[in-house]
Amino acid sequence: MSVCLIRRSLFLLTLLFVVGCRQRAAPSSAPPVQTGGASTTAKRPIGISVLTLNNPFFKIIADSITEEVKKEGYETILVAGELDVAKQQSQIEDFIAKGCSAIVLCPCDSKAIGPAIQKANTADIPVFTVDIACLAPKVKVVSHIATDNYGGGKQAGDAMIEALGGQGGKVVVLDFKQAESCLLRVKGFKEVIEAHNQKNADKPINIVAELPGDGLLEKGFKAAEDALQAHDDLAGIFAINDPSALGAYSAMEKAEKTAQVKLIGFDGQDIGKEAIRDGKIYADPIQYPDRMGKLTAQSIIKHFDGERLPAEQLIPTELYRKADGEKDPSLKKAAQ
Repeated sequence: MSVCLIRRSLFLLTLLFVVGCRQRAAPSSAPPVQTGGASTTAKRPIGISVLTLNNPFFKIIADSITEEVKKEGYETILVAGELDVAKQQSQIEDFIAKGCSAIVLCPCDSKAIGPAIQKANTADIPVFTVDIACLAPKVKVVSHIATDNYGGGKQAGDAMIEALGGQGGKVVVLDFKQAESCLLRVKGFKEVIEAHNQKNADKPINIVAELPGDGLLEKGFKAAEDALQAHDDLAGIFAINDPSALGAYSAMEKAEKTAQVKLIGFDGQDIGKEAIRDGKIYADPIQYPDRMGKLTAQSIIKHFDGERLPAEQLIPTELYRKADGEKDPSLKKAAQ
């Protein structure tokens, strides 16, 4: 065999070896790249972890997101932290392991959820928060979609002033300090009450306690029961959502104080609206979980399409009183 022929054979063998190695290296375990709109690759699911599914408000948010992203070919994985931040952190890790295309969170704890979001950031999975923001440092959230909770809190303050008829009195707040949204509601409420007191020093509204209702019926009952026992002349209660407000009303019934104490809630769920119509709750700043879910879904798709989004997108509340409930066709008829 000539030297030239030997060299040519060695060159062909080397070429075949290199090509073969490249062909074996081609498959990757990395999830396919996502795009909005039409795509030839399979679209990875969107992970959703809400605060709880025991509150219909969060179910509406999740269902609205699912319905909207389905139009673009995306499925969702829906779970709930059920007020347990450790459980929610584990859910986020599971979303990462499954290669979700995006993660949506209603954080169980606005600060403690930070490390789990950082893991999603490291995995290059976009994170969106809805209703409850993340307050932890050094985390990246694409956009936070929520009610204007601060503005709603101010409306709740206006409603309390209205309900007390300018007479002033002692007021208790049933809060939920782990949730940023509820902190904003209480902040807005307090500011309005303080401004009122500056102009009405002779008949002030005094916030005598802030108690943990945690947004739950049973805890709202216990907190209100304690408040009523500590303050026999209590004039008002502001609860940060409808379940805790309805728990408070049960405590007011037990203490036979329903005529004395004016109750302000927040949310505008059907159970809250019915309670307003029936005179149990004086008023609610109502929010729109369906709009929040839809806007969250639309924001995810826009992000996939490369569109830059605002860091925060807020939806205003509206104050809902008894007269609104009496003409609301969406409510079931009051029990006779």
